[in-house]
Amino acid sequence: MPELPEVEVTRRGLAPHLVGQVIAAVEVREPRLRWPIPRAVRALAGRTVRSLRRRGKYLLVDCGDGHLILHLGMSGSLRLVAPGTPASKHDHFDLLFGDKCLRLRDPRRFGAVLWTERAVDEHPLIAHLGVEPLSRALTGERLHRLSRGLRIPVKQFVMDAKRVVGVGNIYASESLFRAGIDPRKRAGKISLEKYDKLSAAIKVTLRAAIKAGGSSLRDFVGADGGEGYFQNRTLAYDRAGMPCRRCRTHIRRIVQGARATYYCPVCQR
Repeated sequence: MPELPEVEVTRRGLAPHLVGQVIAAVEVREPRLRWPIPRAVRALAGRTVRSLRRRGKYLLVDCGDGHLILHLGMSGSLRLVAPGTPASKHDHFDLLFGDKCLRLRDPRRFGAVLWTERAVDEHPLIAHLGVEPLSRALTGERLHRLSRGLRIPVKQFVMDAKRVVGVGNIYASESLFRAGIDPRKRAGKISLEKYDKLSAAIKVTLRAAIKAGGSSLRDFVGADGGEGYFQNRTLAYDRAGMPCRRCRTHIRRIVQGARATYYCPVCQR
């Protein structure tokens, strides 16, 4: 599933080409995504894209009188293609901008194309989201405060979008490795000092992933069709049985919340 780094890579790739441009036409080939594409989306022609920002894993396209809300789902991608490029089976939605076309490809149809004329940050899909991990608001003190009384493992805590948004499975394992924290420990039992290390590790990990173009484990590609390569340089994720890059102890794999977790039993305490 595309996570925060992949969505941010997409946003950065698209913004220079879309902001300030007028939507010339809209084509909906398959309206049945995770939620039906609203009829209002088909009437966006003539509007100018004022900005393109990200909130969690959602892309928010400001059209002046409302926002287009885009989500990549489990296996989606947004690409810029030349107008007239033949659509494949899984290319469900196009925004045309004269000399370019923004195309949503979504094989599993778990993505979203929605429209709201209300304040976008109050939309039901956006309003409940937690703190942005790359913002100044994410601090060790805040993680420490949010975790008090919680008995769940710390990995599941940092992956809870209602508390911290966008730290997916790969990036949670990597961040906990960098911070030297055992992913099995109860979130409420971790010290402020450890959370200071974890907040910094989350930022370092996500920035490194963005710089690498994200992780292309299944279908993700950036706006230019290029794949990310962060998965090729992980410190812990998907390295079960391989030597730890720090101490040479074999990396272990366990399952938490139906997701694979990778950690070093020596470096992570």
